Amino acid sequence: MPQTLFIGLMSGTSTDGVDAVLADFSRPGRPAILAAASLPMPASLREEFLALNIPGADELARAALAGNALAELYASAAQSVLAQAAAGPAQVCAIGAHGQTVRHDPAAGYTIQINAAALLAERSGIDVIADFRSRDVAAGGQGAPLVPAFHHAMFANGRARAILNLGGIANVTLLGPAGEIRGFDTGPANVLLDLWVQAKTGHAYDAGGRWAGAGHANAGLLEFLLDSEPWFERAPPKSTGRDLFNWEWLTRRLAAFNGEALADSDIQATLQQLTAVTVARAIARHAPDTEDVLVCGGGALNGGLMRELQDAMPCPVSPTSAANVPVQLVEALAFAWLAWAHIHGHRAGLPDVTGARHATILGCRYPA
Repeated sequence: MPQTLFIGLMSGTSTDGVDAVLADFSRPGRPAILAAASLPMPASLREEFLALNIPGADELARAALAGNALAELYASAAQSVLAQAAAGPAQVCAIGAHGQTVRHDPAAGYTIQINAAALLAERSGIDVIADFRSRDVAAGGQGAPLVPAFHHAMFANGRARAILNLGGIANVTLLGPAGEIRGFDTGPANVLLDLWVQAKTGHAYDAGGRWAGAGHANAGLLEFLLDSEPWFERAPPKSTGRDLFNWEWLTRRLAAFNGEALADSDIQATLQQLTAVTVARAIARHAPDTEDVLVCGGGALNGGLMRELQDAMPCPVSPTSAANVPVQLVEALAFAWLAWAHIHGHRAGLPDVTGARHATILGCRYPA
């Protein structure tokens, strides 16, 4: 009997934790979620990953140790979903494990996701598919976004639809009525919001966008942020990350802004609007006939940001839960799907999305 169970593991740019799903692929390409878990990332590991985003002392050894620690966390997440479903490792075909992105420069020919996949295979007793991005980069692509083929499999409805992921970075998949698939990063989603709220309030994130809601977005600062960053005007294919949108990026621009003095909550409100405006402009520019937008990722739980998006968009904006996929599990489910695609030889790296010279099978296999 063929194995139809796959586990997906995701730790994103926000570095707040690990999401895991156990999914059944009895319907090829259309998984059903059997169990899910979210494990918080230990503060020390999160701080190490953030530090590894920039050059530092002894970073090779530190990266290796951080990868081992992440593998142990991944293994715990995998064990959690197996226990929920009363399943064992022998019933699972493979784990798809993304790893933690710390550097991403496809123009220079590399992308780095820290991930001790061999250790995860050893701890879990399950084959692991990992290192998904580098094959696309080797073919001249951006290595991101990786999930548009999955979005098409899960959410295509024969109409013009956008799937928006609001993690640390925002990325959008544009699905056309004739089966077209395009996708690219649009800019910061939660990364700048989280950095600012952490620095000014000590909270990990702005729950529900309430702090931003207490402030007032400043049109002058918004336009300054947009005009001062050439990346926003780049044509797809394009991708980005903490290499660009980081604390230095934000504080340098705030120091250079010559407008009126602003309260910290006003800056938060402006950063929230920056996310909404860059998403709305990208969709309007590249898919003006979009009929609806489905939103996933942690940003979909930010009611203030969702309202900003709806105000900026001429079509309905809804969470993916409206299509029966919980917003916080879409990315983890995507990596279960990418593991399934690798095992079955499906080329999920799409040239129309990443700019690669040809379609690619994504990931490398680490046998248990």
